[in-house]
Amino acid sequence: MTGPFLALAASLSWGVGDFLAGLSSRKLQLLTVLVVSQAAGLTSLALLVAVRGEGPPEARYLLYAALAGIAGAVGLAALYKGLAVGSMSVVAPISATAAVIPVAAGLITGERPSAAQGAGIALALAGVVLASRERRADGGGRRVAEGVGLALVAAVSFGLLLVALGAASDGDAPWATLSMRATSFSLLAVTALVVRPSLALRRNDLAVLALIGVLDAAGNALFAMATTESLLSVVSVLAQLYPVVTVLLARVILGERISRPQQVGVVAAFAGIALITAG
Repeated sequence: MTGPFLALAASLSWGVGDFLAGLSSRKLQLLTVLVVSQAAGLTSLALLVAVRGEGPPEARYLLYAALAGIAGAVGLAALYKGLAVGSMSVVAPISATAAVIPVAAGLITGERPSAAQGAGIALALAGVVLASRERRADGGGRRVAEGVGLALVAAVSFGLLLVALGAASDGDAPWATLSMRATSFSLLAVTALVVRPSLALRRNDLAVLALIGVLDAAGNALFAMATTESLLSVVSVLAQLYPVVTVLLARVILGERISRPQQVGVVAAFAGIALITAG
């Protein structure tokens, strides 16, 4: 049970961090949020690896981690922007369908999902379609909800991250997480040197961004450790329950309301994830 517990802890950490990131991205430049938060996450992971005092694993594991870092940078940028411009109650569940990709990877490597898992995948995808449609303000039918495209980009990116980080963690979970974060931060830092976003922050904003980075890094580390304890297909789905936290916070703190069809879609996405897990 250690693996599932770690995966659920990762989902809690990611869920709180994503909610705070969505709020921060609504008032600060996206690149500023990413660079500062990732710097804080990288620092916390470097301290963890230093305290352990163990050397790095073989180069091939670090390569997997670097690939996870590239996917992570793209995924976080898309998710944070989506949470900023769209409804968190819609964007977050769609991004969580990333769990489908590790299941697909399992199929390619010879795993066979149960009937319940197959139904769960279909239900999750149907939920995405329903959740992504909103009624036009002028009453002229429905349209794709704002932020949905970004949520789908995040889902694909995070799905690839889960697979790559799982492979990297076979060498050493803390080193895998550190290498992944070092790669994503390097990409964002280079982008910041070109774009030159404003890094002038108030003390409160700086503290929140640092907390976001630590929560994201903690989620990654917990997930990496979970993959060494249980099947990737199982812990990946459990870790993707983070939108439950984000949606609840958005509902309680922001008072977000979505249409009835979108509510059905969100519930279907969560039910699909639960079926994949139960299967």
